[in-house]
Amino acid sequence: MSARKRGFRFNPLHLAGWLFADMLLVLALVSMGDRGDPLAARAAARPSTSAEAKPSPTPTPTQTGPRSVERKPVKLHVTAETGDSTRMVKELRAATSRYEGREAAFVLTFGKAPEPGAGQAYAREINKSLRKARPDMFIDATTRDFWNGGVSGAADLEIYFYTR
Repeated sequence: MSARKRGFRFNPLHLAGWLFADMLLVLALVSMGDRGDPLAARAAARPSTSAEAKPSPTPTPTQTGPRSVERKPVKLHVTAETGDSTRMVKELRAATSRYEGREAAFVLTFGKAPEPGAGQAYAREINKSLRKARPDMFIDATTRDFWNGGVSGAADLEIYFYTR
């Protein structure tokens, strides 16, 4: 038998060109789908031709997803003696009064003390007093106690509030 009578044999290499062409088509469609409609953008940019037409007020968007946290913290410095929780609560209430009505997401408290254990203990005491001073502001706030070297009886707080 001659080679002509056997017929055409299938070779997978023959599909390589078609596969490349199909992939190129898919990539072109994906890149076109990524772009906005240029005609709609031009129509939105044109001002209204009617002099009587007043723009309708845009409704305020309502929150649909989970709350987010503000990127910049509110930084406070507090000085109160260890063990004097009533003075600590009063000072924290005064320091956070301007943020009343807001809710804290988390608080980083850096207790100042010469040694780490005492600094973290002081920060823990401050965080307990926060909930006493403003229970509505720190209702579900996550607090973390840190040590920052320095004179005992002071703390730096970084309060991250939820967005409004």
